[in-house]
Amino acid sequence: MAAHDRDPCPYVILNDFGGAFAMGVVGGTIWHGIKGAKNAPRGFRMPSSIAAIKARAPVLGGNFGVWGGMFSSYDCAIKGIRQKEDSWNAIMAGFMTGGSLAIRSGPKTAVGSGIMCGILLGCFEGVGALVQRFMAEGNKQVAPMIPEAGAAPGGAPALPQTASSA
Repeated sequence: MAAHDRDPCPYVILNDFGGAFAMGVVGGTIWHGIKGAKNAPRGFRMPSSIAAIKARAPVLGGNFGVWGGMFSSYDCAIKGIRQKEDSWNAIMAGFMTGGSLAIRSGPKTAVGSGIMCGILLGCFEGVGALVQRFMAEGNKQVAPMIPEAGAAPGGAPALPQTASSA
């Protein structure tokens, strides 16, 4: 899917980083709030929930932000190299992001993680293409109905001629 209406790449990277960070913080707040309340003793659910949110939600937001910023950086670099905007850019950027984030575990793990991340992005792109195709079916242009000969203006059928009206 080509996104020709997006900002230039330096701004897209910052925008994607911020959006991913915000998504991670919101999701982390929900996840760790529930988890903190669930694991707390009776009577301390709210303070434990807030403590878990304050400790872990920013970390999860940071992890999401790093992934989003790195993915967007690779996506922009690949677009610049290939001079094309298509689904392969996202798949390759996913592969490179997954591999880069796992490189400290060794080359074998990095390649495996890159492949899994590329497959995941390929699934996202495939589902996006299917949804776009499905939604386009409802927006197909339809030719207007041609009125039959003898039909009254406005699409209403003409009244039959009777002997008294003729």
